[in-house]
Amino acid sequence: MTLRSWMWRAFVQSALIPLILVETVLVAAYLLTNMAIRDAQIEHLRESALVDLQSAARQEAALISQRLRTVSELTDIFARRVQDALLAQRYLDNPLERQRLQRNAEGVLFSPDDNGRAASFYSGLTPPEQQDMERVLRLTQLDGLMKAIEQSNPLVASIYFNTHDSYNRIWPWFFTPDQYPPDMDIPAYNFYYLADAEHNPGRRVVWTDIYVDPAGHGWMMSSLAPVYRGEFLEGVAGLDITVSQILEEISALQVPWGGYAMLVSEELNIMALPSAGEADLGLSELTSHSYDEAISQEVFKPEDFNLASREDTQRLADALLAQRDGVKPVSLGGRRQLAAWAEIPETGWQLVTLVDEEAVFSRTNQLARHFQNIGYLLIAGLVLFYLLFFAGMWWRSRQLSQQLQTPIAGVGRMLERIGQGERHPQRPAAALLELQQMAEHAVRLGGQLESSEQQRQSVLEQLERVLDSTTESLWEVDRHTRQITIQGRLAEWLGLGRPSLELESFLGLIHPDDLGVARSSLLPDSTSQRLQAEYRLHNPAGEYRWLLGRGRIEATDSHGRPQRIVGTHVDIDALKATEQALRSASQQAQSANIAKSRFLSSMSHELRTPLNAVLGFAQLLALDLEDAKADDRQINQVNEILRAGQHLSLLIDDVLDLARIEAERPEVRLETVDAAQIMRESLEQVRLDLEAAGLQIDSLPPPGPVWVTAEPRRLRQILLNLLSNAIKYNRPGGRVGLDCRRVGGCWQLRVSDSGRGIAAERQHLLFKPFQRLGHENGTIKGTGIGLALCRELAGLMHAEMGFESQESIGSHFWIELPVAAEMISITQEAGAPLLDVVYVEDDRSSQMLVQHALAEMARVTLIGNGVEALDRIVERPPQVLLLDIDLPDMQGDRLLRTLRSSARTRDLPVIVISAGALPADRERVSDLGVLAYLTKPLQLPELREAMQQAVRLLGRR
Repeated sequence: MTLRSWMWRAFVQSALIPLILVETVLVAAYLLTNMAIRDAQIEHLRESALVDLQSAARQEAALISQRLRTVSELTDIFARRVQDALLAQRYLDNPLERQRLQRNAEGVLFSPDDNGRAASFYSGLTPPEQQDMERVLRLTQLDGLMKAIEQSNPLVASIYFNTHDSYNRIWPWFFTPDQYPPDMDIPAYNFYYLADAEHNPGRRVVWTDIYVDPAGHGWMMSSLAPVYRGEFLEGVAGLDITVSQILEEISALQVPWGGYAMLVSEELNIMALPSAGEADLGLSELTSHSYDEAISQEVFKPEDFNLASREDTQRLADALLAQRDGVKPVSLGGRRQLAAWAEIPETGWQLVTLVDEEAVFSRTNQLARHFQNIGYLLIAGLVLFYLLFFAGMWWRSRQLSQQLQTPIAGVGRMLERIGQGERHPQRPAAALLELQQMAEHAVRLGGQLESSEQQRQSVLEQLERVLDSTTESLWEVDRHTRQITIQGRLAEWLGLGRPSLELESFLGLIHPDDLGVARSSLLPDSTSQRLQAEYRLHNPAGEYRWLLGRGRIEATDSHGRPQRIVGTHVDIDALKATEQALRSASQQAQSANIAKSRFLSSMSHELRTPLNAVLGFAQLLALDLEDAKADDRQINQVNEILRAGQHLSLLIDDVLDLARIEAERPEVRLETVDAAQIMRESLEQVRLDLEAAGLQIDSLPPPGPVWVTAEPRRLRQILLNLLSNAIKYNRPGGRVGLDCRRVGGCWQLRVSDSGRGIAAERQHLLFKPFQRLGHENGTIKGTGIGLALCRELAGLMHAEMGFESQESIGSHFWIELPVAAEMISITQEAGAPLLDVVYVEDDRSSQMLVQHALAEMARVTLIGNGVEALDRIVERPPQVLLLDIDLPDMQGDRLLRTLRSSARTRDLPVIVISAGALPADRERVSDLGVLAYLTKPLQLPELREAMQQAVRLLGRR
């Protein structure tokens, strides 16, 4: 801004603006007063117009409502007479009526001439042998009533009755084959289905929207009433009203100010529109379709006749939906109009009256324009005055600015010399004190700049030393010259004689595998690109070094493309070597994990299969000896086998389960189980150990069910581990307790003993694997993984484990499980038929074990290979299938997948009994709907529990 401009602005702000504000307020007060008067007049006229419009709309709506109510009553009377005629016990067989009916080649039955009777039309869609002639003759007795209704009410154009099998009887007569298509499906038209049970459950009189009349009367509306025979819709009776008659009613309405009225349906379709409305909306009441096409396609008013689908009538449509009567300004035909509407309650239609707003407010607007012109003249006079005033002020500001330009220019030249490096220039002479002070400030500024330059040089030297110690190099790329400049230790390592070299020569030193990322970071295509890359660079000796390059864009061309890029190089060679070492170690760990999984799978199968036979037959032998009342020596020998086998089984399960849980967290199938039953079974399973150790049971599980959410096999495994520890670490003659109690929303299952207890300083090691807490070299057998496995299994079931222990007093271990809803236990009733069970297993000992174990509740069929089993099961499916996964000729999962693809065996209950206990073995059948997955060595209580689940499933079916 020049001095002259500044002075001119000062004059304007201090003198001119206040004057202009005062004059503006006066003119604005005049204009606002004029507008207030005009608005008051317009508001008065608007209220009068709205009252008159609303009154006209309500009066005409009431008139049309009365006329339509009369038509509805006639429709109801006609429908009742039709129902009486159809339900009459006898009908008059009219030979003349049969003779006057003809059938054409397309199967249509019709009345060929007018003999004072109604017209008949039986669509060819109904085969002639299925056409109900008895009903046709019954309906002839209605012709007199139809004629009387048509003559008594000028609104009624025709009376008809349509049946469910496409028969139509209509008055007055016309030649129906010329108007109706031969395959006319009457129930598919709106004048039929609007009255059916779905659309009219109350069986009342309903009105249709505007449609094309098949009888040739143009646009029509119909009053419809259903005719039932009992609960069956026999047909629909209706009275037609032509749009032309509605238009005459609407056109006769005297709307103030030369307005007009239109009729709108519940769906906002324009049903009646006079010529004035057609001009405003650009519509025509006549359809452009032929009658044959209109009738066959059931054409209603086009989409342009719907107020909601038109942009110019959208506001009016919203208002009609919001309230059933009211007034609102709208814009139609390029003009603002006032719309008033009232509802016709019989049909839900609305009568809308429209008046041109300009016609209502023309006189008031003319007076307002006159006062507005006076205001414009006042404003023009003020503008002319201020133009002359501004010219004088501008001349005065020019004189004052010339008196100040010379000293200010001298100070400017002084500052220019300071910028060129002359820190102490000569001060110019000035008559004004403020200008002299400005010159002195400029001299002091030169001294400060000299001191700042010295400090800047010192900081730059320090920065260069810091960069030299933290980075390999600083680099700068110039895309215009295709040169790269390198400063720092990297230039010496590369053996560069000068800091700059061709960019292509530098790219040639980069490893070919890293050339792409390096080029992208050195030569970016856009300013938003991230400039960071890792790449290898070699020196003349052929040695490669990993570098991390980071950069930023310092300059761009006129098109915004990067031109100058600067950045740093950091040596990451040692970091890359460490990364490679870690990658190699990770691969070795993965290989070891795979080898461990294979070993576990092999060990699981090889150990569980023979152990299954040992434990299974030992259990059966114990039951047989007990029934035969054998001597104690034999029973003790069998019990020793059971104890040793169970100990070995638990040891195998613990080792494999812990290894599997550490490798990957397995999935559990939670369900509602009876914890009391599992507690009793677990206690029974260790009863021999209790007796051998001379221990007594201090408390027992409750007799009733205790429903919890858990996996039965895992819960039993936890209880057996806790009971085994309570037995092993007890004192002679001690006590073991197993009970449960309710704790909030959980059941707490408790195992207690009166044994040695656990020292406080060792309790933190209790749940760690392979920690035996001082018993490593004792006589008590164990591996130290039982409690660690129990806590892991409890976590899988969303349960909590805890303990209390005092040295030399005893210990209490518990597991808290969520309470589940109560279930009804289903068992095999005495005298009930045996289940039909097929067991597919190639191991003979496993076959015999299962067959003996289920002898009381199932008839077990044994099959030794998968192919034979597939043929047998598909031909005659059993009730339950027991399946081993590892079969000699067809793997069990393939057999089961084939059965699931068949409709006969898709829902067959399947229980898998396999030696494979790893997650990979379970995943083979995880998607095949297996009821239970039991692992070897097989526990007979688990097998019976799985069979009871199958019984419950079969009972629900």
